[in-house]
Amino acid sequence: MYAPQEDTELLAGALSDESVPPGAHVLDVGTGSGALAVEAARRGCRVTAVDVSRRAVCTARMNALRAGVPVRVRRGNLFAPVRGESYDLILANPPYVPAPGRGTPPRGAARAWDAGGDGRLVLDRICREAPALLRTGGVLLLVQSALSGPGPTVGRLRESGMKAAVIRRRRIAFGPVVRGREGWLRERGCSPRPTTRRSWW
Repeated sequence: MYAPQEDTELLAGALSDESVPPGAHVLDVGTGSGALAVEAARRGCRVTAVDVSRRAVCTARMNALRAGVPVRVRRGNLFAPVRGESYDLILANPPYVPAPGRGTPPRGAARAWDAGGDGRLVLDRICREAPALLRTGGVLLLVQSALSGPGPTVGRLRESGMKAAVIRRRRIAFGPVVRGREGWLRERGCSPRPTTRRSWW
């Protein structure tokens, strides 16, 4: 399970900037600990949280209970548990770290950060599938690393008919996962400088 870190804080800041009215329907996909779902629920939103990890689902339910806010938590792969539903706001902090390998899906805790050779294994699915779940005027807030190609994210969201722009940036030092891959990332032509994570709408 992914514990809240700087990218969660960055996304929470983007959420605080949104004028989301009480009662708005919010989806937190890849909820992890449920930190963002709880924050949205504290603002009076009707929140659904989804994660593929059983441990994350249990943790998100427990954290919502401890915070005293209602959050509907579902287990499943990305948008599968909420097909046919629609939302005013979607929050997403997906796996986005490029990972060496032969295209096999990550297992265990690595599912929270490993995202294929280009870091876009989940990002591309979100760009394809999220627009269909947004109501008219709805907002997608998405955080990712510069290592996983912000340009394609903006382009794919625009191709889907959405407006897309960088609304927050933060330079964050590499954590242990990326530090362990610096040599491999250099071989692929990725910068070894600390990664910049970005939030999109």
